[in-house]
Amino acid sequence: MSVDGEAVRLRTEAEQDEPGWEVDPDDEWGVAVLATVGRQLRLRREAVRMRVVDFAAAVGYGDDLVYKVEGGKRIPRQEYLDRADEVLGAGGLAAAAWEDVKKVRYPKKVRELGKLEGKAVEIGVYECNIIAGLLQTPEHARAVIQGAQPPYSPDDVDRMVAARLARQSVFERDPAPSLHFVLEEAPLRRQVGGTMVWRQQLGRLLEVGRLHNVTLQVMPTNTEPHPGLDGRIELLKFPEGTAVGRSDGAFSGRPITDPKQLRIIELRYGTIRAQALSPRESLAFIEQLLGDT
Repeated sequence: MSVDGEAVRLRTEAEQDEPGWEVDPDDEWGVAVLATVGRQLRLRREAVRMRVVDFAAAVGYGDDLVYKVEGGKRIPRQEYLDRADEVLGAGGLAAAAWEDVKKVRYPKKVRELGKLEGKAVEIGVYECNIIAGLLQTPEHARAVIQGAQPPYSPDDVDRMVAARLARQSVFERDPAPSLHFVLEEAPLRRQVGGTMVWRQQLGRLLEVGRLHNVTLQVMPTNTEPHPGLDGRIELLKFPEGTAVGRSDGAFSGRPITDPKQLRIIELRYGTIRAQALSPRESLAFIEQLLGDT
């Protein structure tokens, strides 16, 4: 077998059983989109009278993966659709299906959170154990996700990193939303991914913290007890005056829209911000961490 052939075989065996791009059966929209795309691919393959085994060999993937994609059971990668377009002579129609697929490639909960963040005019986040996902570099995000036990498959990791980074489009919105972050000191000192990745992450915090629409604060470890000791807090406010909040400690992390309960979350978040270092002191603190290494 040639080197290229061996590479295809290994890729086929590795990818056809990885769980990272399986369809969540509870994601009704995702199931519908992928069922439609899979059916279109199957009809095109049958129209050119190509068997699954021959098509699989032509695109460089396993038979099982082809059956799953055509059955709407697996999310195809962009390169799969591009290759299928070439093999089937679809004139760009199969490749164009990526525009629909990419809208459902991330888990439903991540998509819903991204939609809310995309609409919010104000976002407030307190994180106690990690650096907030909206602030993570790709390398830091990958190191954090790879630290899970039991470990995720490489495909899972790729998908989760991509989903986390996609949410950071909130920084590119115009008009820009007001963004507030409070991070604990301990995660800032933890060299996740090694010294270089850690330094790049601190540099990213300094970059974002200097944006005109961002307030970044650090909660020193040597401080009085505060309402965030029992978990993260997130608060999103929308143009029409509505809001949604979540708190690990209060309301068990469920999304909250009731005004009375929102006031409790707002009180907790406001108290945390008041106890944290000021934005200027916080940036100086991060600069000092970088300078000490």
